[in-house]
Amino acid sequence: MEKGLNIRGKRVVVVGLGRSGSAAALWLSKRGAVVTVSDLRPASDFPSDALQEIRDAGILLELGGHAADTFLHADWIVLSPGVPPEIEPIRSARNRGISVFGEMELACRLLDIPMAGVTGTNGKSTVTALLGEMLRNRGERVFVGGNIGTPLMDLVTGRRAYDRGVIEVSSFQLDTMESFQPEVSVILNVSPDHLDRYQDYEAYVQSKLRIFRHQRPGDAVVLNDDDPRLQKVEPAGHLRVLRYGVEEAPHRAAWIGEGRVIARLPDAGPVSFSLAGFALPGEHNRENLMAAVLAAMAMGAGRDAVQKGIDRFRGLPHRLEFVGRAKGVAFYDDSKATNVDAAARAVESFEQPLVLIAGGRHKGGDYGPLVRAARGRVKGAVFLGEARRLLAEAFDGAVPYRIAGTMDEAVSESIAQAGPGDVILLAPACSSFDMFQDYAHRGRAFSEAARRFMDGDEEA
Repeated sequence: MEKGLNIRGKRVVVVGLGRSGSAAALWLSKRGAVVTVSDLRPASDFPSDALQEIRDAGILLELGGHAADTFLHADWIVLSPGVPPEIEPIRSARNRGISVFGEMELACRLLDIPMAGVTGTNGKSTVTALLGEMLRNRGERVFVGGNIGTPLMDLVTGRRAYDRGVIEVSSFQLDTMESFQPEVSVILNVSPDHLDRYQDYEAYVQSKLRIFRHQRPGDAVVLNDDDPRLQKVEPAGHLRVLRYGVEEAPHRAAWIGEGRVIARLPDAGPVSFSLAGFALPGEHNRENLMAAVLAAMAMGAGRDAVQKGIDRFRGLPHRLEFVGRAKGVAFYDDSKATNVDAAARAVESFEQPLVLIAGGRHKGGDYGPLVRAARGRVKGAVFLGEARRLLAEAFDGAVPYRIAGTMDEAVSESIAQAGPGDVILLAPACSSFDMFQDYAHRGRAFSEAARRFMDGDEEA
């Protein structure tokens, strides 16, 4: 499963002491590399046992800042996904000719199993998990990881053998990948996101398109044909291009018809899959499903394995997750809606009147699409976090809103605006890092506040 790579004696700087960075550093050290881990965060931000494990492995720790000399004397620099590749010490090292790549790229250089890569602005984790489930249904040992939570290095360092990998890949990870060759690549959608990190929207698009750059003849690219930007994408002629959309069209490989997904691979007849058991709400999840179906079929999954995946998959936490109901009000957690497009899709998934909770750290996008989705659907909104004033300006005159300082306060203000039959929806349209550790932490805070209200409802 592993390829050969000359590691012994290499001076390697791993930038970022998160889960992926730690996994890479420990593995490299065990293989004889001289490893330093550099992180801007101070030692007090990390569990002491995690730091001790790194020190016990003979790895040097450079915390609280990056020392330029450390980077300039490295043979390799391995970046964790959250580290911008253009920060000064990395740029200086690259100008010196030092090799800079990501943790996922390191893993790709070491692995030799067929893989699918899934990217897109929204829906990546759902499609990655669903595709993994479909492939497991045919009896294969399938690793599911990457940006979804389990670093790809875990596939390198673990003792268990796998037949295939299904990997969620973010734009940040694609920026530092040079040799990723998935058997199937999937791009779900591309809407403005991370404009605080990219020069403009087109630079972000080009980052996503890197996923199929190194694919080999006969490999497949799955593209959302209802996405205006992806309609214009023309992968190289040696690749099989499988486009999907809600409506049938001659050039599409999958579409929706009479409560079913119809899919056809080149040189094969159409295959029909029932949607009767599909549990995820919203048109965007039917689009996600078509992508998973095509990717699974392209990797050899038969009809029964795919249909079992459709029927059994119940979604992932914090993605339009039903929390509960009290006094006739339903609570839904879509904390993973960390950009405007995802939040707008969440709003459009409901027919009931909504009270929207949004806000967090602004990512540089325009809130206009969310305002347009909210008109006629959202009866009231509550904004919190660093972006609360920007959201208030965008929604002013369109939807009544209130400002909250904490998640508990936001839920309380939402309950005050909701009535029987309404939905309170957390769809932040922003990142979580102003008030929370990550989107999951934010979702748990929302759910806990909602459940405290439910516990006080004798009829719940």
